[in-house]
Amino acid sequence: MKVLLLGAEGQVGRELRDTTPTGITVTAAGHNVLDITDLPALQQAITEIQPDIMINAAAYTAVDKAEDARATAFAINADGAANLAILAEEHNIHLIHISTDFVFDGRQGTPYRPDSPTHPLSVYGSSKREGERQIVEILGTKALIVRTSWVYSSYGNNFVKTMLRLMREKTTLNVVADQIGSPTWAKGFASALWKMVHLQLTGIHHWSDAGVASWYDFAQAIHEEGLNRGLLLRPVTINPIPTALYPTPASRPPYSVLDKTATWQALGYTANHWRISLSNMLQRIGKHG
Repeated sequence: MKVLLLGAEGQVGRELRDTTPTGITVTAAGHNVLDITDLPALQQAITEIQPDIMINAAAYTAVDKAEDARATAFAINADGAANLAILAEEHNIHLIHISTDFVFDGRQGTPYRPDSPTHPLSVYGSSKREGERQIVEILGTKALIVRTSWVYSSYGNNFVKTMLRLMREKTTLNVVADQIGSPTWAKGFASALWKMVHLQLTGIHHWSDAGVASWYDFAQAIHEEGLNRGLLLRPVTINPIPTALYPTPASRPPYSVLDKTATWQALGYTANHWRISLSNMLQRIGKHG
């Protein structure tokens, strides 16, 4: 089986490369190698590679910057996704597209199912929702769209690595406590995606690690694990604050927990609790520096 992986240098892309199952050949293309907004380049790559599957891990993910870069966000997250859907339809390729909890407004207060109404609050969320819409318009239910949330990894820039850096630099941190979601280790997500490939899942699915947390809870767990593993040499004070005291250009959903029930049933297993995943990720950082 041949897979063309777009966005191969991102957090999920790197973990997909690390966890590729036996019998699958991956052509890994980062943004600098293959731009999903460049339809002729994509067409040429597909002609040369002749993949059975395309996995789209490419995205414009700078949530706050997107507010002033709407055209760029939509070009990548919506038009780029549509390009892949068009080529998937033309060449009979199975498309797997990664989306986000930010397609929801967070006002529901209970976990969002794959069929829950979407209502993004930000340009980023709107661009990702438009990408989903265009894929469904072109491919119907033949594609697989997987929404995830609060992704982190030992690769790239993310909340966990930022918190560790700030905890080394400062003695006090203020962290938002009224936004609730589910942290997700990209390695576990990548393994789940490969299982979805094996099962040939289609439609819209949700995946994140089990459990819920506020950003404050997440930061406290990073602090505790960091101290226990020697990644932090001294404790810091972490203060919970409301979103109102930490204004950002983009509005974020106050509650974006995803309902993974159907996906976990389809895969035959449930994700680890996010605390277990965090511990495993930090152990990996400790080993590799």
